[in-house]
Amino acid sequence: MRFLIRAIIMLIATTCVGCGVGFFGNDWKASVNHQTSQLGYRNWIVVAEASFPAHSRPGVNHVNADAEIPEVVDYVLNALEKTQHVKPNIYLPREMRSVDNDVAPGIDDLKTQIKEALHGHESTEIDQQSLLTLIESAQSSFDVLVIRTSTALPYTSVFLELHPGYWDADSERELRQRISRERMEKLAPATP
Repeated sequence: MRFLIRAIIMLIATTCVGCGVGFFGNDWKASVNHQTSQLGYRNWIVVAEASFPAHSRPGVNHVNADAEIPEVVDYVLNALEKTQHVKPNIYLPREMRSVDNDVAPGIDDLKTQIKEALHGHESTEIDQQSLLTLIESAQSSFDVLVIRTSTALPYTSVFLELHPGYWDADSERELRQRISRERMEKLAPATP
């Protein structure tokens, strides 16, 4: 049965070449390495739970990872830290906090593992529907990498929005203030 499933996946993979869907089986790490080196500012990476929807729009690349979310998050963050040209803002679904271990056995352990996998990065909680809306908006102009994992627990996807690794919000704010001052100095008449 497992052979039949793999054969079907390979058949689908060969017919989907160029449609933004990547099936890399056990070689998901090589695909992640390649794709993270290509991503930049305003791109997104979603480390998704098993039921995360497949997107058919251009600009969304899919990788199937035969691993759980914490392992993949750890691997992706290590790959991003090696690139140095981007750094992630990390978002977690707000719903994850409220999902109880009684209705989703194993979620408490998974929450702890995800926190450890974040490498000390701060995360922001946003309701999942808003995160999905942000992804849909981003994919109209920017690439989104979706790495679907084998994790089968609700509201456990991790969303990473990429920002420049060498430029931060304070630097951008200072630059905009300097440009505004220079503009005002050119417009202001010289005082005698």
